[in-house]
Amino acid sequence: MANKAIIGIVGKHYDVEKQRTDTYIRDEVKQAIFDNGAIAIGILAPNEELIYCRGNWNEFDDSLKKDDIIDQVDLCDGVILQGGNTNEVFESFIAKYCYDNDIPCLGFCAGQNCIVDALGGTIKYADNPERHSRGKDLYAHDIQIIDKDSKFYSIVQTDNMKVNSRHKNVVDKHPLLDVVALDCDGNIEAVESKDKKFYMGVRYHPESLYKIDQKHNAIFQSFISSCKNRKREYHGSL
Repeated sequence: MANKAIIGIVGKHYDVEKQRTDTYIRDEVKQAIFDNGAIAIGILAPNEELIYCRGNWNEFDDSLKKDDIIDQVDLCDGVILQGGNTNEVFESFIAKYCYDNDIPCLGFCAGQNCIVDALGGTIKYADNPERHSRGKDLYAHDIQIIDKDSKFYSIVQTDNMKVNSRHKNVVDKHPLLDVVALDCDGNIEAVESKDKKFYMGVRYHPESLYKIDQKHNAIFQSFISSCKNRKREYHGSL
C-alpha cells in the first residue's frame, strides 16, 4: 500500500429538499481509481448546513470548518471533484486549496465548475442543452483538442475524440486557466493550469468511459502518476 497514491474523492450531497440528506461518491469514480492502482478515500463536508455555491463561494468562507476540510485533503496525494446537479461552497474551497498548494486536482462536469469558480471564473447556461444532456449515451459528440502544448493533449494524443455529455451548463469566464479543448458547438470542454503539476477540469465524464476507451482511461493514469510523484516528493523514494 505504501507505493499507492491516495486519491480523495469529494463527496456530494443529494438535494436539500429531501427529509434526510446523504453524501455520495459515484461508484464509477472510485472504481476508476482502484482499477488504475491507487487508493480511493472520501473527503466529506464537515458542516451540517449545506451551502450551495452560485458563483459566490468566497462570501461563505468564514462559515466553513476549514481546518477539518484541510486535514482531510492533506491526507491525500490528489483530489477528484465529482459531477452532479449541484456545487457546494466547500467544494470550491477545496479546488482553491489544491490550486494554492499545487495538489493534483481533476474535476468532471460539475467538478469542472468548482475549479472554474474557485479561481474567479463563471459558468453559463448552454445555448442548446438538448445536444449536451444525453443521459447514459456512451458517446454524444466529438471534441477538438485545440492546444497541442497542453497536458490534456499529451494524455489523449489526438486532435479529435468522442465524449459523452450530461450537462446543461458550460464554462464562460476562466481566469488562471487555459482552454485546451472545445466541443462541436464551440463550448469549452477542457481547461487546465499549465503552472501546476496537474490541475484540470473536463466537461464530460471519463469515469463512464475508462473501461472501453483507453484515451479516457489515460486521464486517470496520468492524474494518478502525478499524485504518486507528489507522494514521492513528500515522503521520499517509495
